[in-house]
Amino acid sequence: MRLSRRGLLRAGLAGTAATALGGLASGCAVPTGSTGRNMVLWYWDGGLGDTVVQKAKARYEANVDVQAIKIGGYYRSKLLTTMTGRAHIPDIAGLKGEDMASYLPDADQFVDLRTLGADTYKSQYLPWKWEQGLADDGTMVGFPIDCGPVAHFYQYTVFQKAGLPYEPDDVSRQLNTWEKFFAAGEQLRKRIPGTCLLTDITSVFTNAVQQGSKRYVDKDRHFIGDQAHVRDAWALAVEAKQRRIVSDLVTGTPDQLSAVQDGKLPSQLGASWATYDLKSGVPGTKGKWRVAQMPVRPSNNGGSFLSITKACREPEQAFRIITWILNAANQAQGYVDAGLFPSTPATYDMKQLREPDPFFGGQVTTDVFGPAAQKIVVAYNSPYDVALSQPILDEIKNVGVLGKDPEKAWSDAMGKCRRIAKHLGVSY
Repeated sequence: MRLSRRGLLRAGLAGTAATALGGLASGCAVPTGSTGRNMVLWYWDGGLGDTVVQKAKARYEANVDVQAIKIGGYYRSKLLTTMTGRAHIPDIAGLKGEDMASYLPDADQFVDLRTLGADTYKSQYLPWKWEQGLADDGTMVGFPIDCGPVAHFYQYTVFQKAGLPYEPDDVSRQLNTWEKFFAAGEQLRKRIPGTCLLTDITSVFTNAVQQGSKRYVDKDRHFIGDQAHVRDAWALAVEAKQRRIVSDLVTGTPDQLSAVQDGKLPSQLGASWATYDLKSGVPGTKGKWRVAQMPVRPSNNGGSFLSITKACREPEQAFRIITWILNAANQAQGYVDAGLFPSTPATYDMKQLREPDPFFGGQVTTDVFGPAAQKIVVAYNSPYDVALSQPILDEIKNVGVLGKDPEKAWSDAMGKCRRIAKHLGVSY
């Protein structure tokens, strides 16, 4: 049973990840701003490389006017609003990776890309990334843009001063378990007082969960956020706090950025796109950073998709545009323009991704991110994951920042999850 248009819009604007797109009936006539001559593409700033978008407009201008529009603000809410309002729906719509699961239950509101020949491209893309764009019935809603393999960023000279391994290969090899990683944090604090390995415990929890093959709700709509894979990640994050390898600062605040600048927070677990955050946030640290593999195995954070809505009057043309924009060569340009790490392994050997990066001491960071991207574990992403993970994330943050008792925080998180699961019709 699908939500009413009124119910959908209310749920969509509230941001719940369990929203369905039910207001747009499959196969109905949809008035939009698009014609056979126009092709409207919606995305967000940084969602695609500007150079590739401009080249696409020029490449197809003889047959179609590609109108690429950057949508600011709450992108997902605006897309839902146009779809429920049945007017001015884009032909091609970007879908953010963190929202992808919430679109899949209503896959019939999008063109199944398999019907346009998508399977012939499958071998060119990361298998786990390709799977994220598929609904449970096999319908392909999203075509992969980028991905966000997570690695260990660290300041070379600080690690050297602390007596820790400091060359990327050595850091990857010697800090390859959480225990060794935490022990390195303890040594760092002892050798250089006032220094912490990580900003907060949330990054430990989030990445530990994302390293595995399970999340918060399974395919049978059962809540599994109380099972061992989440409890173990919780315990690991609490241990990071107890061993004092994390700070009391909040990520992104002036104090935190100042600590990073001064080498007091010389390490972080971040996705490939964090290279650009460091360059813009702490430009004075140029040359000090290196990148190594994260402990145990890589996780993924981020990465989006392009879809074709049922409002599109020329889906074959839209598909030709999508597959050209997202081919291996253009994904290399997207990396140069916007830091979008390619979902096409063939790109990793291209010149644009083989350039030494002065910000990272001349390191070719693709040597870390490329192998990491190919080792991501496939996990089922439920449309209810965001809603049912939020209480857990809120409470682990309370443990890290406010010093809340971990047992009390876990109990409170489970109580909130129980209420949300009941509301969403998820078995607990």
